[in-house]
Amino acid sequence: MNESLSPFIELVSLRLIPLLQQKDEGESALEEIAPEQVSKAAETVMGSLEKIWSNFLSHTPYIIAAFMVLIVTWIAVFVLRRIGARFFQRATSRKSLQDLFARLLTIATWLIGLLFTAMVLFPELTPARVLGAVGLFSVAIGFAFKDIFENFFAGILILWNFPFEEGDVIQCEGILGRVEAVEVRNTMIRKVTGELVVVPNLFLFKNPCEILTDRIKRRVSIIVGVAYHEDVSRSVEVIEKAVETCKTVRQDDPIQVFPHGFGDSSIDIEITWWTGSIPLAIRESTGEVVTAVKKALNEAGIEIPFPYRTLTFKEPLTLHQEDEGIA
Repeated sequence: MNESLSPFIELVSLRLIPLLQQKDEGESALEEIAPEQVSKAAETVMGSLEKIWSNFLSHTPYIIAAFMVLIVTWIAVFVLRRIGARFFQRATSRKSLQDLFARLLTIATWLIGLLFTAMVLFPELTPARVLGAVGLFSVAIGFAFKDIFENFFAGILILWNFPFEEGDVIQCEGILGRVEAVEVRNTMIRKVTGELVVVPNLFLFKNPCEILTDRIKRRVSIIVGVAYHEDVSRSVEVIEKAVETCKTVRQDDPIQVFPHGFGDSSIDIEITWWTGSIPLAIRESTGEVVTAVKKALNEAGIEIPFPYRTLTFKEPLTLHQEDEGIA
């Protein structure tokens, strides 16, 4: 049996021994080559770092100069805002236009300053290349931030054309409040209930906007009813005299009292007068007029009726009276 296995053992020895020798030679070669490869990699990395550092040191004057240009731009913006504020105050009395001109001047100054900074930091840049890059960049930014730019340009148009200012009371699509600030993108509105609403300028630009304080006065109307059996002409006179005594009613504007129509249980009379334009003045005046009219009608004996209801039955009702028992 040993003689039969001897050829197989010899064959395995002939195949295995060269492989083991080759492995030993490879490990020894790896041990010899590995330190050289590591040292070459370290030398490459150090050479790259030294090259970067040398390029940074050689470019340092351009960086310092660009930083100085930014400082000069900041100073120029500060000075131009001071000078421009005085000039714009003389040019127009509208605060919104003054703020718009100041912001546009600031944006233009910073754009020019950043353009010069880029040209100083990278001397190979030319104005034509910079403007071309800015054009492509602006197109990409315009598509990416479409809503932001729409609100921005809507804010410019609002500041330029719209008649409301900070402090005006406006109403737009259910939002009623006082304008606290008109910015380039948003408008801050303080509602009459106290909440602060940040409204995008595009919303105000696209929807109808009521400026309630565009004038110092507003007209208010209410309806009062008197009973059908009362004299309508006399009721109108009593109401008109009562409204004239109210302090919150403007006496330089006409007070109008007219029969309005036939109500369910009364003759409706419309009362119209002028008062202040802010919501508080309107509420105060309405309360005073209602109180004065109610008092005057009561003193004149004119009835302000409750709603009357008349019930009609299809068949007559039969009434039965029960005799009370005697205890």
